[in-house]
Amino acid sequence: MSTSSAPSGIGLRSPHYADFAPRAREIALIEMHSENCFGGGRHLQALLAARRDCAVSLHGVGLSLGSTDALDRGHLAALKRLADRVEPMLVSDHLCWSSVGGVYVNDLLPLPYTTEALRHVARRIDQVQQALGRRLLVENVSSYLEFGAAEHSEWDFLAELVRRSGCALLLDINNVHVSAHNHGFDALAYLDALPVDAVAQFHLGGHSINPVTLDDGRACEILIDTHGTPVCEAVWALYEHALRRFGARPTIVERDNDLPPLQQLLDEAARAARLMAAPADRAPAHEGRRDACAA
Repeated sequence: MSTSSAPSGIGLRSPHYADFAPRAREIALIEMHSENCFGGGRHLQALLAARRDCAVSLHGVGLSLGSTDALDRGHLAALKRLADRVEPMLVSDHLCWSSVGGVYVNDLLPLPYTTEALRHVARRIDQVQQALGRRLLVENVSSYLEFGAAEHSEWDFLAELVRRSGCALLLDINNVHVSAHNHGFDALAYLDALPVDAVAQFHLGGHSINPVTLDDGRACEILIDTHGTPVCEAVWALYEHALRRFGARPTIVERDNDLPPLQQLLDEAARAARLMAAPADRAPAHEGRRDACAA
């Protein structure tokens, strides 16, 4: 178990169920995708077994909070039943849209940061929280293009969304790093602009580096959020800055692709726990930045 003031843990994926079961008491927190457990079966059984020994975070990918489709009441009802049964520490989903006209896409698509979108998403989050009877955490997603119609920065949009809806943020540190590189903004300034009490959880994950050639012949790199590599040192440094800014918060190491042995993820979660337990006056972290591809 983590000895810091907030637990750290891993996203529990099915290939690790067998290895995880005898070690559950060693882990303070696990996170599972909510939708995987709606139908019962081995995913729900693994979740209930883990819940006996550690705290649980339910992390969703299907609310499609930014869509103009009506909220899926069946989905909400299933999520409420699961949350009422499991009594998780945290329930979250993404600030994105994933459906249009009743058709779902297998992606978490970013929103235009407009005042109209802000009002729309705040209303929908309020409806979700009313249906669940609990606060929802909303995660920032990584992005690769920006909307020309944007009226707010991403960080200002998030801060105002929290104020209007009463939700909290699941701050994905890797996604901040990825988007900052791709669009050329300052990741540290992003964190410093968010209200301290807005953040309730952290995610740590990995990304890939994709070389591209622009139309004018310039070469650069785009970062892609893949959840398929270890947490890199730049993201660890940004996490340290987040800890100084927001304090210790429940932290999950996410890995969905190219899964390593369970021990590697536990080692990363242990590193997060050590950082949370470290003195608050540690030397400032410096995140290396590269030239971004954004014009």
